[in-house]
Amino acid sequence: MFITGFPAGLLACNCYVLAPRTGADAIVVDPGQRAMGPLRRILDDNHLTPAAVLLTHGHIDHIWSAQKVADMYGCPAFIHPEDRGMLTDPIKDFGRGFIGGLATSAFGALFREPKQLVELDKDGDKVELGGVTVTVDHTPGHTRGSVVFRVAQGPDEIAFTGDTLFRQSVGRTDLPGGSGRDLLGSIVNKLLVLDDDTVVLPGHGPRTTIGFERRHNPFLEGLSK
Repeated sequence: MFITGFPAGLLACNCYVLAPRTGADAIVVDPGQRAMGPLRRILDDNHLTPAAVLLTHGHIDHIWSAQKVADMYGCPAFIHPEDRGMLTDPIKDFGRGFIGGLATSAFGALFREPKQLVELDKDGDKVELGGVTVTVDHTPGHTRGSVVFRVAQGPDEIAFTGDTLFRQSVGRTDLPGGSGRDLLGSIVNKLLVLDDDTVVLPGHGPRTTIGFERRHNPFLEGLSK
């Protein structure tokens, strides 16, 4: 399987591209701010055509270029219904103090839903996209609609965890829709049940594995499933 990624934008959100092989249909995960340039180079250099855009959650640094990518390549974008509203108003719930009233209105006007949009409303559902089977796990905590995408790579598995789990850290829960209790529950019930060899590709920072986080993540100390 072909998998690559790069940090995009001021908040260095990891955008990933995966495909069964070069020259095939591809899946784009979390195309954030300023993702279009490097994304197009990866697609062109490897003769890939996006079949879907997958969004781990609705925060602006993860969805910034989603509509542009989906509509440019004529493919659907997938998001959990709890976070769908963020596609058109990504900072609505942050309030006037977050960025200022007029700025908030102008900022929100920049965003709209992709022409093709699919809601990921079934926890544990398997979606066939571009020759790749993607398992969708609903993992609320960072946002109400956070999800993890899992794909098989040979005998092992890869988990795109968004901002639920990082290398030696976990997602913040102090933003609107966040819940520390839900986040830890999601990690215990959806991630710590995976094999230690499962590769974790997070929304920010370097890759890791479930086994490494089980042993070395200070936020998960004493947690088990």
